[in-house]
Amino acid sequence: MEPCIFVFFGITGDLAQRKLLPALYHLFKDGQIHEESIILGISRRDVTAEELLGRVELCVNEVDNICDPTAMHKIQRALRMHRMSLTDEEEYDELLTLLNAIEDEKGMCMSRLYYLSIPPQMFEPIVSNLGQHGLNMTCPHGTAGSRLLVEKPFGYDLDSAKKLIAATGEWFDEDQLFRIDHYIAKEAVQNILAFRRSNPSVEELWNKGSISSIEVTAYEELSIEGRAVFYDEVGALRDFVQSHLLQLLAVTTMELPANLDSNSVHEAKENLFASILPVPVDQVSHKAQRGQYQGYQEDAENPESFTETYACLTLQIDSKRWQGIPMIVRTGKAMDHKTTEIKVKFAGLDGSSPKELVFDILRSTICLDTDPETVSISEVLQTAVTKFEFDHQPDSAKPVTDGYERVLLDAIRGDHMVFTTSSEILYSWVIIENVLSEWSQSGNNLIVYPKSSFLVHL
Repeated sequence: MEPCIFVFFGITGDLAQRKLLPALYHLFKDGQIHEESIILGISRRDVTAEELLGRVELCVNEVDNICDPTAMHKIQRALRMHRMSLTDEEEYDELLTLLNAIEDEKGMCMSRLYYLSIPPQMFEPIVSNLGQHGLNMTCPHGTAGSRLLVEKPFGYDLDSAKKLIAATGEWFDEDQLFRIDHYIAKEAVQNILAFRRSNPSVEELWNKGSISSIEVTAYEELSIEGRAVFYDEVGALRDFVQSHLLQLLAVTTMELPANLDSNSVHEAKENLFASILPVPVDQVSHKAQRGQYQGYQEDAENPESFTETYACLTLQIDSKRWQGIPMIVRTGKAMDHKTTEIKVKFAGLDGSSPKELVFDILRSTICLDTDPETVSISEVLQTAVTKFEFDHQPDSAKPVTDGYERVLLDAIRGDHMVFTTSSEILYSWVIIENVLSEWSQSGNNLIVYPKSSFLVHL
């Protein structure tokens, strides 16, 4: 790995403390990051590296939560803090001077990765300031480049996404942009492609002739807990459906490319997104359901809010493979259990019960839910699942990861496989645009449900 400087805007925030810093700890521990790399945390207030690390559970995935002392020393040595006002243009010149000084100190050119873990409304001014003050260029000592990593949501609707794409494109080339959807980086999601590719007999069944429906579900037990300001402006449809769930649907239903390289996979996903029909305006009331858990308005401190905490869409893919097959994507907060799964329902043959092939994203497993009755379709699926489980046995000695380690590694490599393209972003907004518009006008058809509910359909 080439040496790099991670510049984290928002390092004192929840995401950085729960996900990013623990991911970096594991990457240093496993020797997957160059030892001379630097983590530069940007904060608007005075916070020392020691104070920040003191409140982060770096070793949450280690056995007994015990940290490796060598890895701890590496991340302690790498982490530096820099106080900066994000709206003061002069301070971007100071940041550039600081980055150049770090390279002088190390005696080498280092790639610069700017990670924006900040409110979406701050994206555009920060990107503009980075560009105007030369922070988008290569380092002055060699050829290492600058890259921009942006957390979702990328835009608030179709128009804002277009404007943000244009604004970032003014200063950063597409090759420099890494739009993050950490769900794509999860090993379990990549296993869907591996499963389909390694089982030609299953791929022959992967169409409307054998499959009756596909359901993508992400339920959380938690409520909005501490995210009231953000969530009340966003809602479940923007927060989960537009990004995570549509990406999971794409991986499950896209045409398999001949090669699983980044360009080929993105081309296949873009073609799939282009074939998903937007929910028609006159069908929103029965193709899109929304709900809000009881007590949400108090949690959000907004007694008139009709922001949805549950969203369910029934979509159609206009393609020869999937014509007429319902594609259901749903997500909800304050449910009775936590799950993220993709359920592929196969039509029963000869009057037998339907078979369900389930990709469990949380547990990284693939299982077949079937009855004892044996028919040809279940034999094919059972053989494929058994073989895949044997070939992909989990390593009990390897810590559980949630995707952010791969996000960071691939950004260093410049590999765009697990990131989203501009076209994917725009298509996803088009798909839900009519629903967003209808839901923004009133709280009609919003169902209030009790906490810890199990909702298949509202």
